[in-house]
Amino acid sequence: MVGIQWGRLQADVDCSLRRGAWYRVTALGGLDAIVEVGRKPHAVPSYLLKIVSAPPRQWTVVPRPARALSMPREWTRYAVCPSCRERAALPARGRPRSLTCNRCRGAFEVAWSEGYLA
Repeated sequence: MVGIQWGRLQADVDCSLRRGAWYRVTALGGLDAIVEVGRKPHAVPSYLLKIVSAPPRQWTVVPRPARALSMPREWTRYAVCPSCRERAALPARGRPRSLTCNRCRGAFEVAWSEGYLA
């Protein structure tokens, strides 16, 4: 029996998932994975996901999507909270070692070496 699995986008695509955020995988089979988004199931092509048994507990650094419309223009990159999926601005210069989420108040290190969607 497989335990709880988590998935996140490993491609720069527009879909119902937030880039850099981890989602609970409730079913995996065939070509699709079913992930829980806002407590509702969403089918996503499984090849678009990285699936793990436990999500990392670090902020994911995400490069600004080419078609980002609702994001401040000055955000060339941003971080995604590993706990609540909230986005946070990153300074244009420098690399803070950790961040505290304004939404859930969780404090986590920033995964600068990860190279997400690089």
